[in-house]
Amino acid sequence: MSSVSAVPAAESAAALAHYNASLAFETDCSDVHATFARDPHTVDFVLLDVRGPALFARGHVPGAVNLPHGKIVASKLAGYPVDTLFVTYCAGPHCNGATRGAIRLAELGRPVKVMIGGVTGWLDEGFELTVVEPD
Repeated sequence: MSSVSAVPAAESAAALAHYNASLAFETDCSDVHATFARDPHTVDFVLLDVRGPALFARGHVPGAVNLPHGKIVASKLAGYPVDTLFVTYCAGPHCNGATRGAIRLAELGRPVKVMIGGVTGWLDEGFELTVVEPD
């Protein structure tokens, strides 16, 4: 018996419920890219880069807004309708900033998902980043 099969797989019904539920909490780089590529005027979420401003400037997902996870407070969200869906991302799977940002948004009663993969996933998909040139 391998270490993979040592713990039995979940029953199909439990697996179906789990994987369906996961899509309520996360999206991926490909879906975000496809949404922005179709028509930026019809994007129905706000993409939040929750890293610091210096990392944001060095390269971020086109269309993202920079709001570091530690600065997500009600006053910073006041300009967005309460039902606005926020999608958070950070550097990648090695970073928990997207999760921290999602927690802060959920604590404020805001709809939120995490873009799994973050910047690393975005680049792995072959997508370009936007770089802010210094003044």
